[in-house]
Amino acid sequence: MASKTILLVEDNLDDLELTLRALKKNNIKNEVTVVTDGAEALDFLFGTGKYSGRDLTIMPTVILLDLKLPKVDGLEVLRQIRSNDLTKLLPVVILTSSKQEQDLVTGYSLGVNSYVRKPVDFNHFAEAVSHLGLYWLLLNEVPPSKG
Repeated sequence: MASKTILLVEDNLDDLELTLRALKKNNIKNEVTVVTDGAEALDFLFGTGKYSGRDLTIMPTVILLDLKLPKVDGLEVLRQIRSNDLTKLLPVVILTSSKQEQDLVTGYSLGVNSYVRKPVDFNHFAEAVSHLGLYWLLLNEVPPSKG
């Protein structure tokens, strides 16, 4: 069985560091691939750009996706993930500081699995990441990869 990996799509270096610290604090030792904009996330998932030649039979177990991203925003990344047979079943968790209700509604209408607002307090954030890790990496059952 392939290891369970996380694709973290986050452009804010402070939020990126907080997320990685929260994963470490909660002993979530899964491999984390970090990309810092929406275009890079799509390149990684579809094996294009600097990721051309990547083994597309190995997909992340869960994608943690920020919404406010450079180049391609998070909702468009989600839209492309859901419209491609290779990635449409991947669990996607929107992890954002956006408080706009429209982002929440649009995220769910595009097929996001979960929507989590980033708490400002690190301890609350670490607890939220712990729950995410426990659920998405240990408890959740995913369909087999198509490759």
